[in-house]
Amino acid sequence: MGVRRPLAAVLAAVAGFASPLVPLTVAASPAHAAPAGNRDVIVHLFQWRWESVAEECESTLGPNGFGAVQVSPPQEHVVLAGEGYPWWQDYQPVSYALDQTRRGTRAEFVDMVDTCREAGVKIYVDAVVNHMSGTGSVGSGPGSAGSTYSKYDYPGLYQSQDFNDCRRDIADWNDKWEVQHCELVGLSDLRTSSDHVRDRIADYLNELVGIGVAGFRIDAAKHIPEADVQAILSRLDDVHPDWGGGRPYVFQEVIADGTIGTGSYTPMGDVTEFQYHRDISHAFADGSIAHLTGLGGGLTPGDKAVVFVANHDTQRNDPILTHADGARYDLAQKFMLAHPYGTPKVMSSYTWSGDPRTGPPMDADGTTRPTDCSADRWVCEHRAVAGMVSFHNAVAGQGIGPSVTDGSGRLAFARGSAGYAAFNATSSAWTRTFTTGLPDGTYCDVANGTFVDGVCDAPTYQVSGGRFTATVPADGAVALHVEALTECTDPDGCGPGQPSAGDDCSAVAARFDATVTTWYGQEVRVVGSIPELGSWNPANGLRLSTDAAAYPVWTGQTALPEGVPFEYKYVKVNPDDTVEWEHGGNRWATADGGPDCSQTFTDSWRE
Repeated sequence: MGVRRPLAAVLAAVAGFASPLVPLTVAASPAHAAPAGNRDVIVHLFQWRWESVAEECESTLGPNGFGAVQVSPPQEHVVLAGEGYPWWQDYQPVSYALDQTRRGTRAEFVDMVDTCREAGVKIYVDAVVNHMSGTGSVGSGPGSAGSTYSKYDYPGLYQSQDFNDCRRDIADWNDKWEVQHCELVGLSDLRTSSDHVRDRIADYLNELVGIGVAGFRIDAAKHIPEADVQAILSRLDDVHPDWGGGRPYVFQEVIADGTIGTGSYTPMGDVTEFQYHRDISHAFADGSIAHLTGLGGGLTPGDKAVVFVANHDTQRNDPILTHADGARYDLAQKFMLAHPYGTPKVMSSYTWSGDPRTGPPMDADGTTRPTDCSADRWVCEHRAVAGMVSFHNAVAGQGIGPSVTDGSGRLAFARGSAGYAAFNATSSAWTRTFTTGLPDGTYCDVANGTFVDGVCDAPTYQVSGGRFTATVPADGAVALHVEALTECTDPDGCGPGQPSAGDDCSAVAARFDATVTTWYGQEVRVVGSIPELGSWNPANGLRLSTDAAAYPVWTGQTALPEGVPFEYKYVKVNPDDTVEWEHGGNRWATADGGPDCSQTFTDSWRE
């Protein structure tokens, strides 16, 4: 389970009781659950220095609502001066030491994790655990921290017996055994069935968890047998209490084909959905987007999929739509953030000329230079879509409502009554009056700027009677949501965090009605990110109660501060004080009492 940094001291909760009820299957813990809803967007700051990531968390990512950063591998790697220090040298480990990579020192890494946590942003590490160095790196030592090595010998860590016996490249990609036991492009394939190897990998990942890392992208997961992935992940410690405890969030690189699909890896965590990348990239590259409201059919279930327009591999190996395509690429990333399928991962790149192996902007010794988004070759395209992260957060839990099209290249749709977005993948402007479920008022257009701390640096639109008129620019978008409402004029009340004129509740009388099946002796509690809901400590969560007439509906009340956004989940507390978390990501809401200063949250337990 992923959460934002909790607030101050915890308030006492209201006591409840349990009735004699029916038995049920014990639910899984929140291990591997993506931090859904508010603040689940991942940004891949590809090849950024640790100190630059820390600065970006403070200046841009935290304020705009990004949930996590995927950082490049932090372990010691090969140094390939003779090849011009290519980007992929970082994906050939020499040891699991964090002492020195091209991106900085261990101390700088720790500072980055701490700084980002203070900004409410998680760190997800790109974990290279399928292999060590490759054939082409033989004789290129020492590693970035000075370690000596050879392809099947890493002193103090692994020796020859720790690698699989198939010491050749994969020849038959239709043979699952070969895919998972032979070598991927000459990289020494670890014997992950070995307890020694599993323990060493888990030690490395747990060191990162101990520092405060909240999750991992498992590189080349498809090349590791599923049982081995499960065995490694079962050894992991719980994450930092600021992220709610529980196992780290995990998403796995699985390029599905007829031999290995994503479904065999979803029991261990989320997976990267490459077919989504192909579908959305082709659609926007071709200017054919009118059908995309139905995107997601036939793909990995959305609650297990990490989605992207491009990643660091597809940019180089099979480019469809990348940062080199400018506005059309930005438009596709904005659409991804507006569409409800999957956990979005936004790419942030650097440019190269000719040779796609080119590493990031660097000094003569291959050390990466600090990121300057206005200089070198840094693209920083995530900043162009930062406002849409707030849209994604504000409409969490809302499906796609009524949509309109104009030819194949124009599409607009509602996200319930919380947001509305229009996309124009053509070369000419699109002027139209759109009908929405938004309350009346003036809205910041977060597709063309940001809305942070009440300040809008983008155009604004007036919604009246649920309608607004806009000119959507060529290769552009317009997006409005209820948390970017600069002025509310709706007589029936406004969106979350935007009380109507004259609404002066000092607190909101909040009631939680949850349909939960339990067995005798279990309690149900609401646990969340604010002190009134226990600051993610189940012992201090809001206790709900039920009786024979109301069961299986459990009810509880508490006072919440007006206008404060929060995340929450339901838990079952057993008589021995063990806790069962409901499945799925965090629920998200804002205390908004309306004219009578009261609010009811009606939910059902998620299996």
